[in-house]
Amino acid sequence: MKKDIKLFSVVLVAIVVFSVKGAFAGAPFTNLEGVGGVAFNPLAYLADSSGENSHFKVGDTDVLGKARFGGWYVSLGDVKVDWTAIGITDTFFKRLEVSYGYETVNPENSLAVHKTNIGAKLLLISENSFNTNFIPSISIGGIFKDSSSTGSSDSGQDFYVVATKLITQLPRPVLISGGLLSTDSKVTGVFGYDKDRVTTAFGNIDIILPANLIAGFEYKQGAEYEDWKDASYWNAHLAWTPTSNLTLILAHVDAGDNKSTTRVGLGTGVVLSAQYSF
Repeated sequence: MKKDIKLFSVVLVAIVVFSVKGAFAGAPFTNLEGVGGVAFNPLAYLADSSGENSHFKVGDTDVLGKARFGGWYVSLGDVKVDWTAIGITDTFFKRLEVSYGYETVNPENSLAVHKTNIGAKLLLISENSFNTNFIPSISIGGIFKDSSSTGSSDSGQDFYVVATKLITQLPRPVLISGGLLSTDSKVTGVFGYDKDRVTTAFGNIDIILPANLIAGFEYKQGAEYEDWKDASYWNAHLAWTPTSNLTLILAHVDAGDNKSTTRVGLGTGVVLSAQYSF
């Protein structure tokens, strides 16, 4: 645990030191699996850069945006697990997001699990299309996963559809998002993958506050297979954007009752993240 905290601290300090003005570093963040979203869930928005000179262009076509990077540290004290993740995302033609994520889960007195995620997200409908102010962004995506520990490995895939909308007619802007996930993962793949697939729901709500703060809530329904049932997860989080490139996130996570005999839960814990937009 101490080594993970030191490593995360070094990464955080490096990001702050090299942070300069540029593209806005707010949501979507690079989530725990490397996808443009919040912590657990994808958003329909692409993890794209914005602003002048933020894209590589051919003529008037935006071919490639500048990348986004995210680092996460999750301490689940009830089960004595340290969970670290890094990810990077980029967007092509303002339509296709590609992502890479790498996770290490270190249970105390047990073998570490290493997990690699390759993601792709396609924006089908842009927010407020057709000259409206009510149509959400709608995207579909997939995450191809490989999990390994000493002497064994397994792989699986997630597929999702998600809609996201920023409501600006309220006293403060509110971001709402929800979707469906088709998965064969057990605890996102950390405990392997099932022979069957199930469909679960997920959702987010975030309020854009003054002083560059974002407060929100996130929910992910647990998958239920024939002989394995995941607990549902939720977190309450606060994000702060001190510069136009950098976002820092603090969250409390509830990953289910770790003493349950009917569902696989990982207890409660603290989440820290640093997000950088190049």
